[in-house]
Amino acid sequence: MWDVRAYRTPDRRRSTARIFGAVLLPCALLLSACSADQPAPTASPRASQAESSYTAPPATETAPLRGTSVPTGSLAHPSLAAKIDNHEAARPQFGLERTDVVFEELVEGGLTRYVAVWHSDIPDVVGPIRSIRPMDPDIIAPLGGIVAYSGGQQQFIDLMTRTSVVNAAFDSDETGLFSRTGEREAPHNVVLQSKALVDRNDTVPAPSQQFAYAATVPESSATVDGTPVTTISSRFSDSRWPDWTWDAASTSYLRNQEGAPDLDAGGVQLRSTNVLALRVEIDDTYLNVPKTTMIGSGEAWVSAGGKTVHALWTKAAQDAPIRLTDDNGVTIRLAAGNTWIELVPVDRGSVTLVP
Repeated sequence: MWDVRAYRTPDRRRSTARIFGAVLLPCALLLSACSADQPAPTASPRASQAESSYTAPPATETAPLRGTSVPTGSLAHPSLAAKIDNHEAARPQFGLERTDVVFEELVEGGLTRYVAVWHSDIPDVVGPIRSIRPMDPDIIAPLGGIVAYSGGQQQFIDLMTRTSVVNAAFDSDETGLFSRTGEREAPHNVVLQSKALVDRNDTVPAPSQQFAYAATVPESSATVDGTPVTTISSRFSDSRWPDWTWDAASTSYLRNQEGAPDLDAGGVQLRSTNVLALRVEIDDTYLNVPKTTMIGSGEAWVSAGGKTVHALWTKAAQDAPIRLTDDNGVTIRLAAGNTWIELVPVDRGSVTLVP
């Protein structure tokens, strides 16, 4: 007899396989058709347009004498330091409002003069230009660049020319860029075509950074760690007592001399983001010509943002910059902006801070 079960089982399996295959084939064909009809992914027009219109921001660097952010390469020129007159007959001076740094120093007769330094913003004309003094090489040498002055004792000129700084002197002028203006009387009338002088020396390197800087006034060491001070008064002698008053509206200090506003040539009061008062020794080696001792150390006060922090200043060598540290030995950061430095004698001057 035939075994019915053994006979039917193969047919049932083959039948099932045929049905299963029939079901899969249309699905496979359907998937293939769907895949063929699907377009390849492409970037959206909006994204492509955004990518093509993107412009990278310009590269920036820190201005070495201001701490501000400037386009890379925009300050690839030397600094100019000039001896600027501060006699009453020389006021208002030309270009002081555009300086990066100004040093005020004691000279003969209890008067003061400036070593004014321009780099970020160089005017067409600066002055009145006066003669060199024995401390000037120590002040200017760390900057490199150019120094402009109108003569001086030969021993002081020799000290200046022995530095690496490019010397430009009115008394031996070969540039043709010094002249006397009819607006003032001699000797307070020598002026310099400063922009032209810098342009002629454009291969001289830019200065190195002299101080540590914070990006903003609120981030400066004085503002963060200092105490509120409204006025910084420095007395050099009975003839010279400049002071600086905090002006919150302009986030800067306004300058006065001998109790009156100190104005620029446009009639605007001179101002500074940072005010440094450094106590310095006076060397009387040159008899009636006082020499501010710059290589060494001393007490200092650093002001920014309406506050003042006590400090120590040090300068290791002629070519070395001034270093500022707080009472904990931490490097002080100035606020980004311009700086005035009062070099106040220890033995004959004073610094008064008014809350």
